[in-house]
Amino acid sequence: MRKAPSAKKPRSRKPTSTISFGSAVSTDLAFAEQREWLVANGLGGFAAGTVAGSATRRYHGLLFAALDPPLGRTLLVGGIDELVRTGESAYPLATHRWLSGAIAPEGYKTLENFRLEGAVPVWTFQVAGVRLEKRIWMRSRENTTFVHYALVEPASGPGMAIDLEVKVLVNYRDFHSLTRAGAAPNEWRMRVEPVEGGVRIQAFAAAAPFYLRSRAAACEPQHVWYRDFFFSLERERGLDDHEDQLYAAYFRARLEMGKSVTLVFSANPAATLDGDSALREEQFRQAVVLAAAKPLPRTAAKQSPPSWLRQLLLAADQFLVSRALPDQSAGKSIIAGYHWFGDWGRDTMISLPGLALCAGRQEVAKEILLAFSHFVDRGMLPNNFPEGGVPGYNTIDATLWYFEAIRHYFAATADVAALEQLFPVLARLVQAHLTGTRYNIHVDPSDGLLYGGGPGVQLTWMDAKIGDWVVTPRTGKAVEVNALWINALESMTAFARTLGRDPAPFERPSAKAQSSFARFWNPARGCCFDVIDSPGIGNDTSIRPNQIFAVSLPVSPLAADQQKAVVDVCAARLLTPFGLRSLAPGEPSYSGAYSGGPRERDASYHQGAVWGWLLGPFVLAHYRVYHDSARALALLEPLARWIDSYGVGTLGEIFDGDTPHRPRGAVSQAWTVAELLRSWLLLSSRTSSSA
Repeated sequence: MRKAPSAKKPRSRKPTSTISFGSAVSTDLAFAEQREWLVANGLGGFAAGTVAGSATRRYHGLLFAALDPPLGRTLLVGGIDELVRTGESAYPLATHRWLSGAIAPEGYKTLENFRLEGAVPVWTFQVAGVRLEKRIWMRSRENTTFVHYALVEPASGPGMAIDLEVKVLVNYRDFHSLTRAGAAPNEWRMRVEPVEGGVRIQAFAAAAPFYLRSRAAACEPQHVWYRDFFFSLERERGLDDHEDQLYAAYFRARLEMGKSVTLVFSANPAATLDGDSALREEQFRQAVVLAAAKPLPRTAAKQSPPSWLRQLLLAADQFLVSRALPDQSAGKSIIAGYHWFGDWGRDTMISLPGLALCAGRQEVAKEILLAFSHFVDRGMLPNNFPEGGVPGYNTIDATLWYFEAIRHYFAATADVAALEQLFPVLARLVQAHLTGTRYNIHVDPSDGLLYGGGPGVQLTWMDAKIGDWVVTPRTGKAVEVNALWINALESMTAFARTLGRDPAPFERPSAKAQSSFARFWNPARGCCFDVIDSPGIGNDTSIRPNQIFAVSLPVSPLAADQQKAVVDVCAARLLTPFGLRSLAPGEPSYSGAYSGGPRERDASYHQGAVWGWLLGPFVLAHYRVYHDSARALALLEPLARWIDSYGVGTLGEIFDGDTPHRPRGAVSQAWTVAELLRSWLLLSSRTSSSA
């Protein structure tokens, strides 16, 4: 077995800033609220908000703890209300929106700069000639958030000091829910009691306690409900849009030059209160993450890799999480997206090459692959892991992406021992598809193609469902499913030969499926049918992006001229600067705007919305056809440079199909980040080798 290269020691612990907004834009409330920051803890927990400091979503808060990693996500600390005093003057730093329409206080007006240092958000406030920096981060593998303040430039000499006052607003709810305090005298009474350095809070008898503490600030317990915080994006999404939060603790500290004050919010009673050392620890950890990435190629012009590449490597780290296995041992998984997604089988396997292997984290990739082998059931990988429930298996392609992820892993590591361990699992998966499993998933013996689906189920990645209405059922033989099936069989053929096994059980069905794949060709439109043999439809002529996988995957069952035609049709009808539309404009069901309430949004989710992750397969297919890596790389740049325009330092889920392609959905999506990293690194290595 060829060993994976060991991680290089980072040259410096000093973080770099690739994203920065000055006061001209950071004090523009509309601009600052449209840009959202996020930090994660590797357990599924996170902290998130806007550059302005206001909460515009129910998913904004300073401590969403993963109490059952990577799930059980519970909002513990909703926000803070900060005030700086200098002499007789007081200056608010916080910004809150209220249901009444008021914005108070308006701390964003004192914001001089916002930037990312690595993956740590930093705000610089200027009040009365004093510059104050605030940093927020979480401790890795711990449900702990640090809020760190430092005076960086006083106006009146080295003896200048300020008084910092912070009110901490707490909660205790599932991260999808909203809180109502109740009317007096029946208000929800949380237990708030003093402990060393702060307070201990227990929302009710069965609730997990949590702690608000500081080593440098005095603390006074409080119990006052603040009512009607307003979340503007929830109203835009047609959902409940306001909630109440409990003012539970008042912190007060004197801040001088060269000193810092850190507030620590944690579900861990033993969490460190040393903010300075915790910050250095996190900066060093991020440096190690960057050092682990395989050497980043230079372009043909000998230029250094773009600055956004390192930022996305740090974003990739935020999706890698712990997951307990059925035998209670520790495993790894991938969060599909923030703020509201859990770990999904399909998203995990699509994202694994970009997030783990391209980041030089082969051991993490291996742990994920082995972890998911524990959840195989009736020849299928789970689609998702519902909160507090059993895994759901309503997917036809997650299992097939598992083969592709293992192919990537073995190509990167030549880990024969892991392949030996996984091969029997993979062989059973193939057999289950040949003989049939859930949801009528089976190989049609007449043509060797994989069929799946039935009334009321959505099995492919286009899985929106509204009540009993499956928006894009795609029942039958889907084009990308069969491209994946062929590639899975080809991978198994190669694996069998590597391990000295008989490849015939995989060669024969692969040959038959490849021969029959010609049935997907639609000469009338010069591209592939999206689905064939669909009940009541026959062959679906809709122009969708799924056919691109018949070109981008390692084994293409299409002739060279057909591959080119698919790329050209996708470029002409589906390509935007930020990804591929899920349905071409002009098709009967096309929807160009992802907006409105849940029903309206779900109806357009796969009916025209642009998906960033599809840009990766497209540019690789483009390179396969045109052999021009520089041109293919250029197609990635607009999406890559979107890291400062929605989820700051990361890439989101979708965009409107119509111009100006407004960003929508999750602000940080695993497969978008993963596929941009994977395709950029692959194409840039081609450019470097040909220079």
